[in-house]
Amino acid sequence: MKIAIFTDTFFPDMNGVARTLKRFTNYLDDYNLTYKIFAPENSTSQYGGNQIHRLKSLPFFLYPECRLAIPSLFDLSSKLQDFSPDVIHVATPFSIGLCGVYLAKKYKIPLVGSYHTNFDEYLKYYNLSFLTKILWKYMHWFHSPCQKLFVPSVDTYQQLKQQGFRNLELWPRGVDCQLFHPNHEQEKVQKLYCPSEKFLLTFVGRLAPEKDIQTLLTVARNMPGAINEKLQWLIIGDGPLRDELEAQAPNNMTFTGYLDGQSLAEIYSASDLFVFPSPTETFGNVVLEALASGTPVIGANAGGVKNIIKSGQTGYLCTPGNVEEFTSATLRLLNNAALRKQMAIAGRMYALTQRWDEIFKNLICHYTDVIDASGEQKYA
Repeated sequence: MKIAIFTDTFFPDMNGVARTLKRFTNYLDDYNLTYKIFAPENSTSQYGGNQIHRLKSLPFFLYPECRLAIPSLFDLSSKLQDFSPDVIHVATPFSIGLCGVYLAKKYKIPLVGSYHTNFDEYLKYYNLSFLTKILWKYMHWFHSPCQKLFVPSVDTYQQLKQQGFRNLELWPRGVDCQLFHPNHEQEKVQKLYCPSEKFLLTFVGRLAPEKDIQTLLTVARNMPGAINEKLQWLIIGDGPLRDELEAQAPNNMTFTGYLDGQSLAEIYSASDLFVFPSPTETFGNVVLEALASGTPVIGANAGGVKNIIKSGQTGYLCTPGNVEEFTSATLRLLNNAALRKQMAIAGRMYALTQRWDEIFKNLICHYTDVIDASGEQKYA
């Protein structure tokens, strides 16, 4: 099987789509499956190789960290014909994704797509809600040729089904439980960020409006004085709101910038709670990473997050933007060490069932089904 993946973001970009696709290509490498990535060039790294074809690009105005490619259809067509894929997977609905759809139609190559981002929810946070109907029309048009459209969570599946999308299939996310686990040494984290006698409360994500970090700041400022002295907040990530958020943050809140790998895993493991108010996630990779690390999660009862957290068992789900609920849930767990421990164990046990290998194996089976179905139609 030869797989061509068209995406407007890829490693070393720092977002859920890029991380998922990098994890997938690692799996394909491990099993000697042939693939080619078509993705924008990245100004911070020339990561590539024969399996990745980079295209000239410009920063995307809403997400300067991501790039909008300026593709040459002639060049792309030549590269694709040389590769001769059995299936094309379009992962994003921007310029490179559009090229993937066009070339799949032109050369009659089986086409699948994946839906990663709730752009309609994002519009609210950028005062662009008037574009919602246009956005949904575009998404329908873009994904209509896909023989299967993969979605990361039950919530996203139901949302798209209500919007009239067809050929939907679940493609959930897994977690590396060998990297993310509860047993990292905590001395390093305590030395850098948080004395051992304090509670460590953590957020991980892009510092952007759609993550609703303002709710987190309000919760931090509303903590009762007696317990507030025992708290250290850690905000991990970067983005357009970082300077503004740092200026508004209380004294017991530290911003680390972007972290990953071992450093991130150690912080998850050392954290007492993970607080994640974002209501716009199609999945919520960081929530699963926290659970794998034995850290209970207090999250928004929205999007893919509500399909990961078992409220009352591995953490609590709160009404999006409801400061009182987030504050109450945080205090409840801070004041109950036994419950935190119980939730930590339950979260780890759940994460152990979310295996990347099984998830990717199932995706390959879907590819096979699409390829087989296209062959039957071709020779019918």
